Parts: sequence; structure tokens; C-alpha cells
Amino acid sequence: MAKKFLYFIAICIVLFLVGRIGYEIFKDELAAFALVPSNEFTPTEPLEANAYQDPALWYSRPGIGINDPARWQPAYAATAAETREPATDRDKAGSLPNFAVFFIHPTSYLSRSNWNAPIGEIADEEAERIARVYVRGMASPFNGASEIWAPKYRQATMGAFLTDAPEAEQAIDAAYADVLEAYRYFLGSLDDDTPIVLAGHSQGSLHLLRLLREEVTGSPEADRLVAAYAIGWPISVDHDLPALGIAACATPAQTGCLLSWSSFAEPADPSSVIEAYSNSVGFDGELRGDSTILCTNPLTGKFGGSAPESANLGTLVPDDSMSNGELVPGAVPARCDERGLLLIGDPPELGSYVLPGNNYHVYDIPLFWANTQADVAQRAQALEPAN
Repeated sequence: MAKKFLYFIAICIVLFLVGRIGYEIFKDELAAFALVPSNEFTPTEPLEANAYQDPALWYSRPGIGINDPARWQPAYAATAAETREPATDRDKAGSLPNFAVFFIHPTSYLSRSNWNAPIGEIADEEAERIARVYVRGMASPFNGASEIWAPKYRQATMGAFLTDAPEAEQAIDAAYADVLEAYRYFLGSLDDDTPIVLAGHSQGSLHLLRLLREEVTGSPEADRLVAAYAIGWPISVDHDLPALGIAACATPAQTGCLLSWSSFAEPADPSSVIEAYSNSVGFDGELRGDSTILCTNPLTGKFGGSAPESANLGTLVPDDSMSNGELVPGAVPARCDERGLLLIGDPPELGSYVLPGNNYHVYDIPLFWANTQADVAQRAQALEPAN
């Protein structure tokens, strides 16, 4: 009996190893099979004029009240060495100038049924739930703002980023069209002199970068831009930044500049990310190749460099549902490496959504929640005297 059991264990190990090797060889193909729609692209009808007047097309905006996910304020963990409230809590700071935030959420639609997520009455319930979780965890660091706007949009499905099919580009363009309409409504709802913050993550950052190129650079809004936070999307220092017409943030008090980072624990294996980045075309029309990726250190607010975990004011550690959590100071350090990736040391325990290669993409903002909150407050205060 014991011998038969050992044979069984041996067979299981062999099957596991074969399966694991097969996964490593064909993981891209498997992901594409599971997520890329097989149907033809159906053009999305443009939204009706002034569609974004409807509060139902926003996750966050003025007037939503206590159900606004971006207005969530996590507490510091009871085990923190120092009991404190976030320094940029608007009710306590009192010194923050008025500013408005436009936040574009990352991909929450994973279905193969459509190239673009439906919104409104036919919205996908699971995509809606995930999007609200993302807004709660990623837009809430900007809650010192007088206004936060986070639109619903017909986002491209996850599979659109796993294929070179022309339908994928059409889906991304369709998603951007909604974001553009929401952004224009956002601007039209503000006073002409209100400072603005533009922020996004992953797919949201991709659309944000296009907004910067096509709508913000050279416009009157560029003069009142506190900063743009295009996080979780690789930006080439050589091939993208010059075409954007916006400088990387070099100091924590600089305004009108761009911040971006992509987080990996160590040992990091960013090979799949680097390969996709290297083979992609920059905003100048040339391959990005081995050009350096823009890496802002979120613990210092500067381009590049390193900072110890003691500089981390608070990492948002989520619960199992990802809908709640608490701030833990000093959880992780941050160091920009020579490629432009942000390394955070040993893998922290944040949940089950770490991607292969120790890629902490989903946690890019929560890792540095309190520092992001402090960063935007400092830049907003720096812009006020200039205005």
C-alpha cells in the first residue's frame, strides 16, 4: 500500500511538472484563448450628446455622497508604531486649495463576449463590481480634492491587450472616445481657473496619455495642471515623453508634470512586460526598444532613485474581498532600477492578485497610498501661488 501511494505521488509530481512546463511555454496562447473575443468587432455607437450629464455614468462625481467610492478614507492599522491620521485629510488640514481630479479606472471587463464593456442598464455586473473596487482603492488617495470625477466608459476588454488583431485597436479607440467625452464634460463643469489633476491606472493610463497628447498639451488647461499620474503603463523616456509635451516630475513640488511607475517585488521577472514594451511603437513612431521606462519614485516624488521603507507613509493592505483595508506604514521600500522598473524588495503579503514574475501591477497605487495622497497635496499647494 505504501509503495502504491509513493507511485501515486510520483505520478502527480510528474503531471504537475509537465503541466507547469506546458503553461510556461504556452501561457500567452492560453491567456489569449481564455480572454480574446472570437467574434467580429461591432462598432460602438457614439454616446448621446451630453450623456455624461447623467450621474449614473459616473462612479464618482460631486453629489454622489457617502456611496462615492473615491471618497473612502482608510484608517491606519492598530498595530502601527504611531497612531495618526493622514496629513492630507481635507477636514483636518484645512490648507489645501481647491482642485479637481479626473480619474480613469483600469480594466475590469474580462469577458470574451464583446470587445467593449457595455454600460448603463446592460452593464456587466462583475465588471461594475471590480471597477468600484478599483476606484475605491486607487482613486481614494486623491480624496483631498474638492471634486473627484471617475467616469464609467465602454472599456476595451482585457483580451484586447493580448492580441494584435485590428479589432483590439478599434476597441481601444472606442473606449477612448467615451473617456474624451467624459473629460470634456468634467472640464465644462469646473470654473475656468480650477486646478486639475489627471490620473489613471493601466488601461486608464493609456487613455490618459492620449488625452495629454491630443487635448491637454498646448491648451489653457495645461497651465492649471497640478500633475498627471499615468501609473501602471510603461512610458519611454526617449520615445514618448518628448511627444507628450510634458516633463517628468523631477521634484516633489514640481507642477504640470508627469508621474509613472510599475511595481515589481524581488526577485523580479519582468521579461513578458519588457518584451511587449520593446516591440511596441512609441509616440514618435519608432520602436521603444531598450529605451528607459519612466520611473517616478512614489516615496520621494522624484524621477528615479531609491528610498527605504521608513519613507513609506502607508501601504493600503486590503482584506480578502479587496473592498476594505488598512494603512500600514513602513511596509515596502522603493527603488527605480536601470530599466525603469520600480522594485519594492521582498514580496509583501497583499493578496492573491500578484501577477507572474512578482508583478505587483494591481497594487501599484495601494503600495504607496499615503505617499500618493501627500504627493498630490504638496503639488496642489505648490501650484496655488503660481496661479
